[in-house]
Amino acid sequence: MNFEIITTTEKLTTVCEQAATQQYVMLDTEFVRTRTLYPKLGLIQLFDGTHLSLIDPVAIEDLSPLWALLQDQSVIKVLHACGEDLEVFQHYAGCLPVPMLDTQIMAAFLGHGISTGFGALVSEYVGVDLEKGEARTNWLARPLTDKQLDYAAADVFYLQPLFESLLEKVQQQGWYEALEQECNSLMLKRTQQQDPEKAYLDIKNAWQLNPQQLATLQKLAKWRVLEARKRDIALNFIIKELNLWKVARYGIKSKAVMAREGFDEREIQRHAGRLVKMVFDAEAMNPSDFPEKIVRLVDLSGYKQLVKKIKDEVTKVEAETGLASEFLASKKQINQLISWAWKQQCPADKMPEMLKTWRKPLFESRVLPLLDR
Repeated sequence: MNFEIITTTEKLTTVCEQAATQQYVMLDTEFVRTRTLYPKLGLIQLFDGTHLSLIDPVAIEDLSPLWALLQDQSVIKVLHACGEDLEVFQHYAGCLPVPMLDTQIMAAFLGHGISTGFGALVSEYVGVDLEKGEARTNWLARPLTDKQLDYAAADVFYLQPLFESLLEKVQQQGWYEALEQECNSLMLKRTQQQDPEKAYLDIKNAWQLNPQQLATLQKLAKWRVLEARKRDIALNFIIKELNLWKVARYGIKSKAVMAREGFDEREIQRHAGRLVKMVFDAEAMNPSDFPEKIVRLVDLSGYKQLVKKIKDEVTKVEAETGLASEFLASKKQINQLISWAWKQQCPADKMPEMLKTWRKPLFESRVLPLLDR
């Protein structure tokens, strides 16, 4: 397994020009994320079938030739379990690799679980057992060790034969168009940044709060998201989620109460004034401007019975297609479907995933009759 370490923009340009002549390129990233909101990019692996390049973003200031390749519509980018890689590209390049195919999703269309790992698939389809000893290493350290480099290179070197094997089977079984749709949907989600105004909805146990407390939580959660983005610090290193909830729930207005409730001393020193001000600001709001009380699906009459009926239909589709039930319709997707019908009155412009793209013909006639209350 031969590879070249790329440390200059000039060499990167040559590598990307060569890759642009291929139909498919294998792509992967290595990064570090401990206390930061955004991943810190440590290495990019690119394999065009002939040249295997380990691109060093620590050494190269201008990565624009690679970003141009990402957007080259004539070259399909192949990744495995691409979610975090897409986040890396979105943050550093402001774009995503298009078009893109994910071998984990390809495997799901062949009946594997949606989270099947790269090593397991390479073992099954390529006949090679990979070592994963460097998965949690520090990719920002320099120089990288031979072991790190070999590990990184293997991730794209063996990705090619895996992809070729999966591609043939996906095409034979008639799932290729569905594969494209699923990968496109995944990338679309990655382009949709969270609205800070709605961040409070993701706070655990927010449903327990009344409208005034939710108004406080909304201000707190919005501030935390914006602060995290500005300072590139993970949300819970700004202030713990539970402590945000406590401020909103108990209307905390003093450092002493924060200390008694178990807040970190640094949270109190840095942010107590802001937190207290947001409590007062929410109290001064017109009640008509408070967020609505959060109604959980699980608390609605008939919810559990409906979930069972939908899961029964998913099981039937699983038997007919051979696709895993959690891939056909995850718990989140089932809840999205019920919320669309019961809470939003079935708006045509916000169709749930179970009624879009390749899932629509599988489920539309089965689940729509179940949704009437």
